[in-house]
Amino acid sequence: MDIDESLDESQPGLVGRVKDAIRKHQLNQRAEQTYLHWITRFVLFHGQKDPEALGNEDRQLFLQYLNDRIRVSRARFNQASQALTFFYEDVLGKAAIDSTGCAAA
Repeated sequence: MDIDESLDESQPGLVGRVKDAIRKHQLNQRAEQTYLHWITRFVLFHGQKDPEALGNEDRQLFLQYLNDRIRVSRARFNQASQALTFFYEDVLGKAAIDSTGCAAA
């Protein structure tokens, strides 16, 4: 299963909405790939549940998992956090995650 299939299984047409928002903000192809990667990992982490049904707690849980269990680098953590903020604000039209999502020092 590729990225497009995973996201579209959670919500049909979601990949198109993400790509449209990326183009609207004139982000480059690498940013598109990175954002789609982290958004897909987030959706898969939550068992392909509809992202509209996931809230701040779910975003926090995923970011905590990346930081505490996977131990991604600060740069990767920040990429994931930015991708989710973009996803929720610009694609789904929901409020951004609060400041407790920052990487630990």
